[in-house]
Amino acid sequence: MTTFKEIQGRNIRSYTTNPDNPLEGQMWYNQTELKLKGVTASGAWASDSSLVTARQATSAAGNMSAMFAAGGGGSPAVATNEEYNGSGWSSAEALPAGRAGGGQAFGTQTAGVYFCGTSSDPATRNNDTYEYDGTNWTGGGAYPTSLTNLGSSGTLTAGLGFGGDPVSAVTAEYNGTSWTASGSLNTAREGVAFSSAGTQTASLCAGGYNNPPGPRTNVEAYDGSSWSEVNDLPVARSSTSGAGTETNTIVIGGEIAPGITNTCVQYDGTNWAAIPSMATARFQTGTAGPGTGALAISGLGPGLIPTNEQYNFTANTVTAAAWSTGGNMGTARYGGFYFGTGKTSQVAAGGHVPGSPPNTVNSEEYNGTSWSEGNNINTGRFNGAGGGTETAGVISMGRPGPSASSNATEEYDGSSWTTVTASPETIYRKVGAGTQTALIVTGGLTPAASYPTTSLEYDGTNWTSGGTAPFGGNNMDGVGTEASAVLFGGTSPVDPAGARNNASYDYNGSAWTANNSMNINHGGQHFACGTVTEAIVGGGASPYAAGATSETYDGTSFATNATLAVSGQRGGKGTTTAGAIAVGGFNSPTYLNATEEYTSETTSTNIVDITTS
Repeated sequence: MTTFKEIQGRNIRSYTTNPDNPLEGQMWYNQTELKLKGVTASGAWASDSSLVTARQATSAAGNMSAMFAAGGGGSPAVATNEEYNGSGWSSAEALPAGRAGGGQAFGTQTAGVYFCGTSSDPATRNNDTYEYDGTNWTGGGAYPTSLTNLGSSGTLTAGLGFGGDPVSAVTAEYNGTSWTASGSLNTAREGVAFSSAGTQTASLCAGGYNNPPGPRTNVEAYDGSSWSEVNDLPVARSSTSGAGTETNTIVIGGEIAPGITNTCVQYDGTNWAAIPSMATARFQTGTAGPGTGALAISGLGPGLIPTNEQYNFTANTVTAAAWSTGGNMGTARYGGFYFGTGKTSQVAAGGHVPGSPPNTVNSEEYNGTSWSEGNNINTGRFNGAGGGTETAGVISMGRPGPSASSNATEEYDGSSWTTVTASPETIYRKVGAGTQTALIVTGGLTPAASYPTTSLEYDGTNWTSGGTAPFGGNNMDGVGTEASAVLFGGTSPVDPAGARNNASYDYNGSAWTANNSMNINHGGQHFACGTVTEAIVGGGASPYAAGATSETYDGTSFATNATLAVSGQRGGKGTTTAGAIAVGGFNSPTYLNATEEYTSETTSTNIVDITTS
């Protein structure tokens, strides 16, 4: 009998605790637990960041850390294109024309191809080809026939298309310039699963639909010139999608009589086997990945599915970023002053509340589990600026009543509020970022309904003028200090839906500059936590924004992230992304007291007990 040492070249070692960073296949004896343990790979689906714009029948290409998803929708089709960085999505250069209905994509994020699909009229099929370099789209050669619901695989200079609607057996190869017809499928069909990471000489076509007889079980493999039958799918399915290579293909969701399914199966080059199911049944799903990983992107189920799911077969357990419920505040409010380090230490003071007067002097502290009542602020108000920590905070300006503004400034020492030097401006909706001794505030709205571009800096004692902003706006929020800050979103210059924006601006201690825009128009009244190089912002003024969305910021660009459980205007401040918090807010007509805490994506080794059973 072969021994473990003969296989691995070493004996099973004994440890008092599990070793750090063990490798896949490694085994050891845990002396404390009295168990033989090891690391094994397994597959699982987990929630993933949603597209900026959810849509069915989008087409994706690339790998798990660099992907694009182009087109989609129904009638009309859209030209929308987004890029994925391994954790979230950001808006990218749109297709030259709206395309949906299963126009297909292959290649990489910087060398990709989109071809065929329907346009704004669902009955109009196209044979256009567009090439993507990661920045721009250019025209390529026309596909041999106008189709939708195709399969594809390959690269920009060695691509493959096959099948399609109207039910087709056409196969064509792309050389980076033009398409050339090749050996036809043995069974004409549409809505097939395909090996998205396959090659022009090694691809798989699984399932699909023709009429008659309907959904198919048969599977074909392509060798660069012809298709041959291989083992069938366990169950007939159509409108499905696929990811992987010819010898490691995942077939994802689709339609199995009598309805939509969340089940998935995997092909190893010979046989099919069930793998874990998705959380949400879906079809017409955009998909890409190598087989050991895949994304199921939006789709229908039967309504539009806004969420994405990620599959990983790995020795690691990947837990997606998520928002979880924390303790409720005692006083529901929006437009309050928030400051602190984040989800383990937060102060909420003032704010707009139901009834008369429409503001509160209440303040509360959060310890990571529950809120406790603190001493009242001296001037009740809402929609002002603030910053700092739970033991050294500052708030200033705001709105005491329906038609009044304040210039009052108060400092907090962890227990009491003290009125200090008033702001030179009497204004509300001015936004702040920073600390008790290094605060920058800008924008705002005056009682006369003007939007100043002035900025003010506070050093813990005095107020001085800061750099003039290139914008006049209010209800923004930001992170950083007076020497280095970034502000997000807001409303300018008036309050209707079209005026809410997704802009961001950097401050270097003396001047403001425009930065890249957020993907989503959060409007105003959103939370912001983190630093100028790693931040998260989310929530926003409904109905003008996706009030449950959040985005991360890396100092340059934004990407979608985990979805909040509670939609609407949200408050909250934090000094790190990992410690982010979303607090209170408003979702008409409800004042919110909800608290949500953020946990970033984590990866842990999949350690299992090894038994003889």
